[in-house]
Amino acid sequence: MPLPILRRVMAASIAAAGTLALSVTGVTGSPAHAATPLKYAALGDSYSAASGVLPVDLGNLLCLRSTANYPHVIAARTGARLTDVTCGAAQTKDFTQAQYPGVAPQVDAVAADTDLVTLTIGGNDNGTFINAMLACGTAGVLSGGKGSPCKDKYGTSFDDAIDAHTYPALKTALNSVRAKAPGARVAVLGYPWITPATADPACFAQLPIASGDVPYLRALQTHLNAVVARAAAETGSTYVDFAQASEGHDACEAPGTRWIEPLLFGQNIVPVHPNALGERRMAERTLSVLGLG
Repeated sequence: MPLPILRRVMAASIAAAGTLALSVTGVTGSPAHAATPLKYAALGDSYSAASGVLPVDLGNLLCLRSTANYPHVIAARTGARLTDVTCGAAQTKDFTQAQYPGVAPQVDAVAADTDLVTLTIGGNDNGTFINAMLACGTAGVLSGGKGSPCKDKYGTSFDDAIDAHTYPALKTALNSVRAKAPGARVAVLGYPWITPATADPACFAQLPIASGDVPYLRALQTHLNAVVARAAAETGSTYVDFAQASEGHDACEAPGTRWIEPLLFGQNIVPVHPNALGERRMAERTLSVLGLG
């Protein structure tokens, strides 16, 4: 190729490359701005806070919050700007009032420009989980694991409290979130399975529930999750269901498989709560349902 023609071809190529660079970086030549990170508020109880999982968030020891909880996993996977106000022992009422002196109501973390809100809540209302587990655990020990002493004594009382009190409280809490951030995506996580579907005699030392009370507690958790799902649907929120995903990962499974630690001889300082693996799996399931990450 003659030299003058070669020079013209090279000049045209350089000009085209410059035009392409401007179209990518902008007229000023500066790099294109990255997408604005999601503004993410994490609310909820000890299942959201990962109470008992190390490392502990030293910013608020009252809430026994872990920096390995599912909100931190979600934020790390998405690059979101996280405001984490999850708190162990939180009830739905703590969304709109202070749970402890100096601990603001949880919805204060939600603003008009919040993009994403996640939460797990409702299990502490009426003492549903703690009262049921302690009552059934005590009854199980006293009965030697036989029969259904907890069901025989308490019957539908836990379920009745869920319908009468937890369900309306859930709707109030979720509506308070919606009022603060009408445009946000709100993901309400269900509770992963604590007990297997049927009794496992080998698990009695760790989860001392009588054989007939294991399905009783399972049905109670099924009822609570159904009420959470109903409240989520009625407030325009997304329910994250763990009924299938957490099957086979209950507190009776071996370490490395279970997502929930047992009542006795577990690996977390807080029993009957998700471990680090459970929190990661809860995050992954939530990301999948929301189409994020």
